[in-house]
Amino acid sequence: MTKRKALDSLEPVAANGLLHRRLFLTGSAAALASAPFLTVQAAPPDVPAWMKTPGLPLRVYGERSPREVGVQRLVGAQPGTTGSGSSRTPIEALEGIITPSSLHFERHHSGVPDIDPDQHRVLLHGLVERPLIFSMDALARYPMVSRIQFLECSGNSGGNNGAEAPQQTAGGIHGLLSCSDWTGVPLAILLEEAGVKPEGKWLLAEGADAAAMSRSVPMAKAMDDAVLAIYQNGERIRPEQGYPVRLFLPGYEGNMNVKWLRRIKVTATPTMTKDETSKYSDLLPSGRALLFTFPMDVKSVITAPSGLQKMQGPGLYQISGVAWSGFGRIRRVEVSADGGKTWGQAALDGPILPKAFTRFRMPWRWNNSPSVLQSRAIDESGAVQPTRTALLAERGTQYRYHYHAIQSWSVAAAGEVSNVYA
Repeated sequence: MTKRKALDSLEPVAANGLLHRRLFLTGSAAALASAPFLTVQAAPPDVPAWMKTPGLPLRVYGERSPREVGVQRLVGAQPGTTGSGSSRTPIEALEGIITPSSLHFERHHSGVPDIDPDQHRVLLHGLVERPLIFSMDALARYPMVSRIQFLECSGNSGGNNGAEAPQQTAGGIHGLLSCSDWTGVPLAILLEEAGVKPEGKWLLAEGADAAAMSRSVPMAKAMDDAVLAIYQNGERIRPEQGYPVRLFLPGYEGNMNVKWLRRIKVTATPTMTKDETSKYSDLLPSGRALLFTFPMDVKSVITAPSGLQKMQGPGLYQISGVAWSGFGRIRRVEVSADGGKTWGQAALDGPILPKAFTRFRMPWRWNNSPSVLQSRAIDESGAVQPTRTALLAERGTQYRYHYHAIQSWSVAAAGEVSNVYA
């Protein structure tokens, strides 16, 4: 079969050129070879310049290629403050499910403290039988666990609440989001050693930054899968991510994952801190506010093609993106190329882990026609990512946090990709 015939024989699964996901499933190498995504050429006969002289010497700490310096976080400092603001992960420039530590998003309330780990201590007190103080050396002696899981700011994607669709990259809109391999001590071990009293139903977690950022955490979560993270992606956690230790609460909104952790107080009720009342509460159309909406909802975003990118002419393309849920594993991702009129099931890369990024892929034959690309995630609880119209009808536009509606990317006939509300 010729390559042209192989391409024509690929099975459409939805309108506007979406093809069957089997092209990306195991055992599809023959199909990929018969229908290449790009026009390839034979290797050039000449020897390139970099093969003619020895390369660079060994280095004590690895650096990326200088040709990749354009892959950077989008930094936004809060005017009139020192060290407050955020930086967004360029998710459109990354692949797989692990975010490099140097590109992990940041959110600071009063800058990054310079902490000496030899002097840092974590106090565990309150409604416990035995108040304890842990040095970093002591914490390092406890059993540790490693988990690949996402972290998302509850304000992520909030720009799409506005009346006009913001024209930014995928990272510019959705980049308060990352996924890492976190390693640390299960909080349950430390709480059991301290002896939580029966009336202890909540925790107060406080950081060692100048803002003393603090949040209330349910005891049930602390005993379930909470971790005092000391390592990220195999090395000691970086200062911007809470060095020397941070609280990590899988699936919960980012602000609760208190960085530079210095104190855990067991309490009977929520402490109602300034960080969970003046902020990180959800205003309803009625004027009332919801508190303690901790888990991040099921969500997905297409990262390629995505905002401010441009298609390079008609042909067979790969639609790629990530999906995640604070309620567990992703079970299915569907993709549409006609603004949600028809849907096709995407291929999911393994491993599919709970509360982690899941990479999805979809083959797309684009013929230069205007298109609207969307992805829709479904998690193991059965929750389905909603449309923007449905989400705003339920919550209104003043609901600042936990925006998780379907993202729509418009692809113009000339190939420009932009953010639209569909």
